[in-house]
Parts: sequence; structure tokens; C-alpha cells
Amino acid sequence: MAEILVLYYSRDGATESLAREICHGVDAVKGMSARLRTVPRVSAVTEAVENDIPESGPPYATAADIEECAGLVIGSPSRFGNMAASLKYFLDGTIGEWLKGSAAGKPAGLFASTGSLHGGQEATLLTMAVPLLHHGMIIVGLPYTEPALSATRSGGTPYGATHVTWNRDPDELSKEEVELSRALGKRVAEIASRLAD
Repeated sequence: MAEILVLYYSRDGATESLAREICHGVDAVKGMSARLRTVPRVSAVTEAVENDIPESGPPYATAADIEECAGLVIGSPSRFGNMAASLKYFLDGTIGEWLKGSAAGKPAGLFASTGSLHGGQEATLLTMAVPLLHHGMIIVGLPYTEPALSATRSGGTPYGATHVTWNRDPDELSKEEVELSRALGKRVAEIASRLAD
């Protein structure tokens, strides 16, 4: 069974909720399964380190996850229209995989969460796409053939799945955000399956 790496950073849980729905979409594709991973926080103190295993949630991602998986779906909360530093720090450490071409030719999808409707969703998705393009990955979006993309009043873009928290905590994904997250996971898994054939 081939795996799709669903990699994310989430501080308050909104991005993690998207990641878990994306996993459902991946798992719906025959012969594919989701490998859920996160990244540790970046510390302002250069000497500080996180435990090797998080206290709760999925394990931390390693470079081997990128090499072993048939595709990737990556997500982050928006930080001024950019991916969170923790995710960028992880990606900056994948130079070895870039040199080996470990991700070249594999499909990749993107997801993000923001505090407001115009909080930088699409810009954040694009900042995550840039390093993946350098890796030679094939970016997979959400086409308007997905009915929820035209119906959503919160998250969801052609660039990838998104969630708007409306600055509330805790917050549930809307029906359309769930549908689009699952559709993204399914699309990446289906494309990875076709590429493997």
C-alpha cells in the first residue's frame, strides 16, 4: 500500500482538523493510506529542543517520510500571508532530499487556516508551493468541478483546502471545508496512484 504524507503545523488545532479530513480523503482511495505527521515548534532560544516524540498527536516528520511517500499534502496556519516558521524550518532542512530528487515527480497538495476571510489564505498556500516546486513536485489544486468550491462562504480555494476560524477558539470546520479537504486528499492520492501505474 502506498502512502501519502499529510504534513502540517498547527498551534491551536484548526490546521490539524484540516489535516485529519485530508487523511479521510486519502484513505478513500484504493491502495492508498495517509501518513499523518507534524513538526515541532521553533524556539526563540537556539539551544531549546522539543522531545523526540510529541506528548500528543502524530509523530514528528522526518526527511525519510518525504522519500518514502508517494505524495505529499502540506499545511500551515497563515503568518502574515506566509507559512509558519516551524514548517519552513522543516522544509529548509530537506536539502538532502532535494539533492537526491526524492520528491521529484510526486504530487503535492496544500492547505492552510487563517483567522479571517482575507487573512492570507492563498498567499500562504503559494509560499508552501515554492519549495515543493524546487523539489520537482507536481502541485495539485482543487478544480471548480468540486461543487463546494462555489458554495463555500468560508474556506476553500482552487490553490488548496483552507479554513477560516473567524478568530474563534475552538472552531469547527464548515461542511464545505470538510468536503474540500477530503477532495484534496483524494485528488492527491488518485494522482499518485495513476503516476505509480
